[in-house]
Amino acid sequence: MNKIILLPPEISQKIAAGEVIERPFSVVKELVENSLDAGAREVKVELGGGGKSLIRVVDDGQGMSREDAVVCFERHSTSKISSEEDLAQIMTLGFRGEALPSISAVSRVTLKTYGGKGNRGTIIEREGEKTLQVSDTAFPEGTSVEVKDLFFNLPARQKFLHSDRAELGMIVKYLSLVVLAFPEVRFSLIHGKRATFNYPPVKTLRERLFQIYGKSVLEQLMEVDYREIFHLYGYASRPPHGRSDRRRQLFFVNRRPVRDKILQAALNQAYRGVLEKDLFAEAFLFLYPPYSEVDVNVHPAKAEVRFKNSQLVYQQILRGIQKEIGEERGIKEVYPSSEQMNERTRLQESRAPVFKTPKEESLTGEELFKPSLKDEAHPRTLAQYLYTYILASNEEGLFIIDQHNAHERILYEQYQEIDAQKKWPVKISLLPVLFDLSPSQELTLESNQALLKELGFRVEAMGGKSYALKEFPDIFDSEEAKDSFFSLLDEIKDEKIENKRIKLLATLACKTAIKAGEALSSEKMNYLVEELFKTSNFSLCPHGRPIMIKVGRKEIEKGLKRPRN
Repeated sequence: MNKIILLPPEISQKIAAGEVIERPFSVVKELVENSLDAGAREVKVELGGGGKSLIRVVDDGQGMSREDAVVCFERHSTSKISSEEDLAQIMTLGFRGEALPSISAVSRVTLKTYGGKGNRGTIIEREGEKTLQVSDTAFPEGTSVEVKDLFFNLPARQKFLHSDRAELGMIVKYLSLVVLAFPEVRFSLIHGKRATFNYPPVKTLRERLFQIYGKSVLEQLMEVDYREIFHLYGYASRPPHGRSDRRRQLFFVNRRPVRDKILQAALNQAYRGVLEKDLFAEAFLFLYPPYSEVDVNVHPAKAEVRFKNSQLVYQQILRGIQKEIGEERGIKEVYPSSEQMNERTRLQESRAPVFKTPKEESLTGEELFKPSLKDEAHPRTLAQYLYTYILASNEEGLFIIDQHNAHERILYEQYQEIDAQKKWPVKISLLPVLFDLSPSQELTLESNQALLKELGFRVEAMGGKSYALKEFPDIFDSEEAKDSFFSLLDEIKDEKIENKRIKLLATLACKTAIKAGEALSSEKMNYLVEELFKTSNFSLCPHGRPIMIKVGRKEIEKGLKRPRN
């Protein structure tokens, strides 16, 4: 018997479908992109069981004729590519024929569509690879795709799906990006009997940002509008405002949401030296390069792109944002062109002095210290460097301690003790702190409200997207409490249950620790060094960052050519 066989079509098609359709989010993404490419001005998404039992996407875009509706379930059918050259300049997100064969292979699908010609629309019902019905139906111009019982014929794949709420969270996160990219389109999302959001069409990105994130976020953003090689448009943090993470650094290339390290690096470089340490810019940036300059087929889900000239893209984003930052701060500068920037960099590198430094070790555990150090020979404080690092020494060598990370570790272990005893002291706000939450943040709050309350954060709904922070830990003032609350929501959004408490305590420690750039007295420095070496792990902060580096005595003596006596 042959060991290698050809799989039957019904099996190979399910495998191929599984590569495209991984979970409910994948279905929603494909169908919504189809609706937008069809010119829809309204897109309705209805879900059941986080999308596992029901996904229905209805649009008012260009519908299909009976012939097109039947063909769109055939593999490799499409309406946007007719030649190999078309692959080099894809202008659409997707179209009916590309997703429906994969979706229908692993679910029960009902398609209703009407293209505007004739008196009747078309309904097609399918179960897996089988067509159950093709007939006339009364339907307005547009398309409805109903997907039931995802992976009903692949039970092994069903086992890998997350909870209803987790699957819903992924869909909400994706739709929030699409809603930003297409402000002129009405979007609504219903889960079960609950309307998660309903955003009417608006004329500008600014209005859409207000709809999703509210006034408080919008007030901390500046407009970016810069043209050189291509058009860069959007909003980014108005210094000194920033966030404790990069999760709200969103990029769109020709209105397609993408993840790209080059874009993120350019953004963060533009804000270097403008925001305080451990803060990152918030950004909603849209790039419009020529379609032929971008390859969108480098990722199966088209979540990543490749630029033909990534360095030019990097430089334009850097200059565009730096220009806006300069104008915000009242700095009038002439920003150099790409050629001038390259020449300036070359000259700087040619003139840069070369330094040879002693080898530095990153402390990864207590093995770097001899037993005697743990007993009595803790490093002795010498001075503060750059208002950020504490210099200390002992017989083993010189220690450079990050004051923020050290204090974070100390506070984290103190907060662990308080949390274990369930004795969080809270402060009742005389004037409730008001704020708006996005749909994704509302889901996170709903899932974690009890845990947040245990840590001292009591939040009440005030109607619409508005909420009030009624109580919070007394280690904060009201503004610090609000900022920390938002950070906590971001930290635990995608975390497993067993990790959430750790994340929350680590975030509280980070928010209340001494910051970089803060001048410290000798007493404070001595306190930090002494308390640090009493902790269970004086090598790493709760977020896993090194607390100190050590330049060993041997390295110092070797570098200075002074042999040890």
